[in-house]
Amino acid sequence: MTKSKKLEFRPNDYVVYPAHGVGQIISIEEQEVAGFKLELFVISFEKDKMTLRVPTNRITESGLRSLSSPDVISQAMKTLKGKAKVKRAMWSRRAQEYEQKINSGDLISIAEVVRDLHRTDDQREQSYSERQLYEAALERLTREVAAVSGADEIAAAKQVDDVLTSRAA
Repeated sequence: MTKSKKLEFRPNDYVVYPAHGVGQIISIEEQEVAGFKLELFVISFEKDKMTLRVPTNRITESGLRSLSSPDVISQAMKTLKGKAKVKRAMWSRRAQEYEQKINSGDLISIAEVVRDLHRTDDQREQSYSERQLYEAALERLTREVAAVSGADEIAAAKQVDDVLTSRAA
């Protein structure tokens, strides 16, 4: 792997790690593991009070990526406006697909989950597992919208909510 690819990310950059969402690179450190020197990105997920160390040479495999561009954010918002597409498959199969979309790290896929699982007050009650998946997707989407716009999460949550409620009208 080339040097330039490796140093695509720098300390203080916000990044998206598919399985955990938005984090911030706090440093790049070297560690010796089994006699080999490893260069690691140290990524902090403040909200989850978690720190992850990802070898810089495993970035591609890990799916680590930069924050979405404003274009992708508006694409995600457009996705939210769309009509929910709920397959007629069994819930366990759908839940698996939603989970995969959430953990793909792909913002549009995450927005699809939010769209498909969003309920207005007059719609039927969500099951516990539906609500869990919805909240996980919503949180991922909101954190990335906040990180990209530089706004706080509350403002980003309102922005997402406004789109969802305007759709229901």
